[in-house]
Amino acid sequence: MPEGLLTGCSVVDLSTLFAGPFAAMMLGDHGADVVKIEHPAGDDLRHWGRQKDGVPLFFRTVNRNKKLVAVDLHHVEGQEVVRRLVSRADVLISNFRPGRLAAWGLGWPVLHSLNPRLVVAEVTGFGQTGPYSRQPGFGTLAESISGFAAVTGPPDADPVLPPFGLADGIAGIATAFAVTAALWDRERTGTGVQIDTALYEPLMSVVGSHILEFDQLGTLPPRMGNAVPQIAPRNTYRTMDGQWIALSGAADTVAKRLLRLVGGEGAARDPRFSSNANRIEHRAGLDELISRWVAARSRAEVLERMREADVAVAPVYDASDILRDVHFRARGSIVGIDDDELGRIHMQGPFPIIPQRPASVRSVACGAVGAHTDAVLGEVGYSGTDIAHLASSGVIARSAHTAETSG
Repeated sequence: MPEGLLTGCSVVDLSTLFAGPFAAMMLGDHGADVVKIEHPAGDDLRHWGRQKDGVPLFFRTVNRNKKLVAVDLHHVEGQEVVRRLVSRADVLISNFRPGRLAAWGLGWPVLHSLNPRLVVAEVTGFGQTGPYSRQPGFGTLAESISGFAAVTGPPDADPVLPPFGLADGIAGIATAFAVTAALWDRERTGTGVQIDTALYEPLMSVVGSHILEFDQLGTLPPRMGNAVPQIAPRNTYRTMDGQWIALSGAADTVAKRLLRLVGGEGAARDPRFSSNANRIEHRAGLDELISRWVAARSRAEVLERMREADVAVAPVYDASDILRDVHFRARGSIVGIDDDELGRIHMQGPFPIIPQRPASVRSVACGAVGAHTDAVLGEVGYSGTDIAHLASSGVIARSAHTAETSG
């Protein structure tokens, strides 16, 4: 298989939980050699979500394609371990509150002096600057303060937060983009840069034009459930067999084809539905027309007939549907890999697809904290005696199997 785009790039992932590790995962998927540093007590993500036989599944997904090293940065010797690693690395990703790295002797001036080519990406709740920068920040707060929750949920109901790490995921993708842009810039200038990602900023941009609309018109978008202010139809609909489909009439030609299918030429010529503006005004009547047609048919029939009519439609999938879908397997949206502890497992595949330099899931995170500590520290000049001393002092953690083999 051809090498990934970032083959040869060395990344130190000093971050915890989701956003920073997700960015590092993306770099690893595309070929980077990623070393994840976690506290000897283990990353908090090990305790998120469900487990199988004591194996944390969320941690497994986000920390694939990484070597696991356990270092306590509260020790001076632990800080020196990180300095050795970054002295030969291309990228450092962290998500500590502003000032924490500097307090450990790992701030930008020190790191830049140690390795002028190093790209440092810091992901925090509110960024490195501004009045909120020192406050604790998580994705939930970003989803709230970005304007996302204010426009999400049914009309006249409470704001709704997503049941997954939306802000963290988007911030991780944005950070991965910034890292690769910085690596390109380094090729021109020869030096690395700082990247300052606030969790709320990428999501605030994705929410849309709500800020400009208020700035210029003084209007605030209401909560609309599955609808959006810009187009109609756009909703989910329940089929006769209790399944769900979702469709969008974002293009006028698609909406016309949908109307002919569910209501014949009369619906297609109905002045209430003759333009997107009119469809928005008569959204309730349009949804009723579509809902009646969909509710009288099975999901399989609805999908077949809508696709024959070239209507933009998709089933509402859960994880069981996703794993069975042939399209996802064909594209690599879902990949299978052999896991030493769990056997054959399936998870989301790398993205985006680069045919000439494909990304891949080469390994999943071994369950043991410090599984690769000995090997990685050996690569940066620590002897077996040095490693044993650091372990006995509580500076690092090693997997039991590695310690026995080395000892």
